[in-house]
Amino acid sequence: MRLPTEAEVADAEKEIGVKFHSDYRRFLLEASDVVYGTTEPATITLPDAHTHLPTMCEEAWELEVPKKWLPICEDNGDYFCIDAKGKIHVFSMDGASEETWPNLATWIEQVWIGESERRRKKHAADA
Repeated sequence: MRLPTEAEVADAEKEIGVKFHSDYRRFLLEASDVVYGTTEPATITLPDAHTHLPTMCEEAWELEVPKKWLPICEDNGDYFCIDAKGKIHVFSMDGASEETWPNLATWIEQVWIGESERRRKKHAADA
């Protein structure tokens, strides 16, 4: 996997029809090639990947994730989404959750990296 170019990010915005929040744009350009743990944020450079952002958005919006939210990660049927102000929301099969994070950096720290680290430690303790 590789990082996208500015042009690829701009093309993804056009394809999806959403202007990316500046934090998410920065994430795509600087860290979307990182694989860590089992939570896998969306990517834009591999069209056939299950993490492909345009495909993820299409699937999420078909499941009634609000179109005002951009899905950035799917995890076991739950979608983590960023809104226009940069706040992260969760949408599950039961609908929108009350659980939110104030920004992408907090979500990365607490969910993407944090949950993966907790799972790793639990697995090590069980072994």
